[in-house]
Amino acid sequence: MDIALFLDFDGTLAEIAPRPDAVVVEPGLVETLERLRGRLGGALAIVTGRPVSVIDGFLEPSRLDAAGLHGVERRLAGVLSGGRAEDHPNLRRQVARLHAESAALPHVLIEDKGASVAVHWRLASAEDASRAETLVKAVAEALGAEYRLQLGKAVGEIVPAQATKAHAIRAFMEEAPYRGRIPVFFGDDRTDEIAFSSVNADGGIAVRVGDGETVAKRRLPDPAAVRALLRGWAEGDVIDPAALPPA
Repeated sequence: MDIALFLDFDGTLAEIAPRPDAVVVEPGLVETLERLRGRLGGALAIVTGRPVSVIDGFLEPSRLDAAGLHGVERRLAGVLSGGRAEDHPNLRRQVARLHAESAALPHVLIEDKGASVAVHWRLASAEDASRAETLVKAVAEALGAEYRLQLGKAVGEIVPAQATKAHAIRAFMEEAPYRGRIPVFFGDDRTDEIAFSSVNADGGIAVRVGDGETVAKRRLPDPAAVRALLRGWAEGDVIDPAALPPA
C-alpha cells in the first residue's frame, strides 16, 4: 500500500505533558521517523498545532516536512511558508488581553505561538479552569469571523479561521512526494476530527489515538502503541493501516 503518512505530535507520537515544554520524546523516535520516511519515499509529515520550530526542537536533528499551527505554516522539502506573527495585529492585541486577565489564575498557561494562541488549564483548579475557558471563548468572540476557537484536552486555542489540519493535509497531497498516494492520518484530539473527516472523504485512513467518540475508522490505544507500530513499519513490517483495530 503506497501511503502518505501524516502524524500529530502531542498525544500521538509523544505523551501529553502537564506543560507543553515538558513533553518527553522517546529515545529512538527520530531514527524511526527518518527510516520510515525513507521507506515511504519521503511521504511523511508532522501535522500539529505547535509551531514547526518547536517540533524541530523536539525532533533534533531531523527536519521533517511539517504543518504547524494547524496549517498556518507549512514546510515542504525544507521550505517554510506562513506563520508570521506580524500578519495578525488583531490577535496580538488579544494575546495581551489574555496575559492580563489570566494573571490572577494560578497554573493557567498562555502559549503564544505568534499566529495563534493557546490557553492551557490542565494544572488549574476546577474553578480557574472554568474561568480560563470562559476567557478564551470571550477573546475568540471578540476577534470575530477571522479566527476560530478549537477546544481540546484542557486547552482552548484560537487560530486563523482558514487554518485546519485538513487543509494542510490536502495541500501536501497536491505535491510530490505525496501526490497519488493514500493519505493516512494519526491524531488524538477532537481538534483532529475535521482532518479525520477529510481524510475519510479522500479515500484515506484516519486513526484515532486514545478513547473518545470519533469519525476515524481505526484506533490505537496510546502513543506507545503508535510508536511501536511505526517502529515495526520502519524495520520492514508490511505497511497496512487498514488492518489496524476498528474504532
